[in-house]
Amino acid sequence: MVPTEAGRTSIIVRDAHLSYPVGPFLKGSLKSNLFRLFGYKEQDVPDIGYIKALAGVSFSVRHGERVGIIGRNGSGKSTMLRALAGVYPLDSGELAIEGRIQSMFEIGVGFESEATGRENVYYRGLVMGVKPSVIEERIEEIIQFADLGDFIDLPMRTYSSGMWVRLAFAISSYLDGDVLLIDEVFGAGDAAFVGRAIARMEALVETAGIVVFVSHDLGTLERLCPRTIWMAHGKIRMDGPSADVIAAYMAEVNG
Repeated sequence: MVPTEAGRTSIIVRDAHLSYPVGPFLKGSLKSNLFRLFGYKEQDVPDIGYIKALAGVSFSVRHGERVGIIGRNGSGKSTMLRALAGVYPLDSGELAIEGRIQSMFEIGVGFESEATGRENVYYRGLVMGVKPSVIEERIEEIIQFADLGDFIDLPMRTYSSGMWVRLAFAISSYLDGDVLLIDEVFGAGDAAFVGRAIARMEALVETAGIVVFVSHDLGTLERLCPRTIWMAHGKIRMDGPSADVIAAYMAEVNG
């Protein structure tokens, strides 16, 4: 492991490499079986193999920094965030994080559709590694922020997509940590809730030891993060002041 400064949040990534298989094209997959039904032989199935998601990424984040990550779809930015969260293991390289991680992406993970919203607060908290006593301390705040009324005690299969997101965001944002990892969390929800969620997220950014924020909303990203990393093809293209990096990125996108 890479040594970190004791008692301070920090992130250190050195020469990180990560690949993942393109599942639909692997032998024995559903797609290859369908090809065979139409007379294709196994060798006719495209052999994609592995995609190189990260290719020698190195950077560090000090305590107190707020860092944005931008890039086109498939650039490796979300993969990098999930590697930081411990979801994806590196093929090679070094990664060390000092501090307790709070991740806000794929926020619907850990829900049981037949259980009530209230029950799912506990389920999701346990999936996040939060102690039951901490969940108990925060549950009323979570329920109040989600603002689901009587639906909080109904099965989540009765919820709309917006209600699902509201509860998920409330849970993720109130069971906090030292290192805040955020990836495009506002895919659904009414305008009033989105406004409250952004205000809540800004409050989290103020109190977290470190923030790493992946987003296509460049205006919000620049407002929250003084520093931005631009990723392309699994590598860091540029790392510096957000205004400079975003300007260079937009020049290429619009060029």
